[in-house]
Amino acid sequence: MSAFKEQCVMLRKQGHTLPEIVQITGRSKTSIYFHIQSIPLSDEKQAAIRKASGERFGKVAHARKGKSARAFRAIKVWSPEMVLLVGHLMFDGEIAHGVCRYHNRNLILIERIERFMREVYDYPPKRRLNEKTEVHSTGYYNVALAKHLREKAEELVREISRLSLNHKREFLRAFFDDEGCMDFAPPKLRRVRGYQKDVAILELVKELLADFGIEGRVVAPNEVVIRGKENLIRFEREIGFSSGVAINGNRSNSRWKESLEKQDLLRRAITSFKL
Repeated sequence: MSAFKEQCVMLRKQGHTLPEIVQITGRSKTSIYFHIQSIPLSDEKQAAIRKASGERFGKVAHARKGKSARAFRAIKVWSPEMVLLVGHLMFDGEIAHGVCRYHNRNLILIERIERFMREVYDYPPKRRLNEKTEVHSTGYYNVALAKHLREKAEELVREISRLSLNHKREFLRAFFDDEGCMDFAPPKLRRVRGYQKDVAILELVKELLADFGIEGRVVAPNEVVIRGKENLIRFEREIGFSSGVAINGNRSNSRWKESLEKQDLLRRAITSFKL
C-alpha cells in the first residue's frame, strides 16, 4: 500500500471528511476519494455534520428573512400615480406578509394596478378569476415588496392631508372607485356613498372632500355620503368615477338590471334635479 493511500485510510478512520483530508494532504478530491470511498464515516460524525449544516442553514435563513431575490424600486417620492396604486391596494386589496393582492370585478381597475406596479416591480403578477363571483384578482408575491408597500400605505394615511390637490384627488378616486356606489332612484334618492369599516379613513375622506368644496357626511354604518346637486356636480368635476367602472347589473337586488357605468348614473342623477 502506498504511503499516500495509507495516509488517506488512516485519516478517514480517524473520522475526517473528504474536504478535511483534502486540506490536510493538499491532494485533489478525486485522488483521495478513490482510496476512502468504501470507508464510511461513523454515525457520530455524520450526526455532527448534519447539525453543523442545519446551523449554517439557519443563519442564512435568518439573514435572508424578509428579503427576496427579486428586487423592486422603492417609492421614494409620492407621485399621483403611486398614491392611486397604494390607495387601491388599501381599499379593495390586501397587503399581507409576502403578498400584495388586488380584487375587483372591473378589469379596467385590475389593469390599472398592473400598469402602475410595473413602475415598481418588473415581474408579472398571478391572475385569478372567481367564476362564481366574477371577481378578478391580481397578486404579487414578494416579502420585501409587501413590507415596503405596507409601510407606504401607513405613510400615505399620515401624509395625504399635506400633499397637493392632485395627490388628494387620486386618493379619493381610488376610494370611490373601490368602495363607492351611486344611489339614484328618482325623484328623491340621489347620493354617492363610500363604505369603509375603518371610521378614521371615513373621517379622512370627509376632510379631503372638503378641500374640493364637497360636503360629505359620515353616517352609520361605516359610510361617507355625498348629497345635494352642488356637491354632486363638484364631485363629478373634481373626483368622479373612472371610465369603465360599472355597477353589477346581475345582482338579484339590482335596480337597473344592467351593468351601467357609475359615472353615467352620476350624470343622470345630476341632470334629474329641477332647474
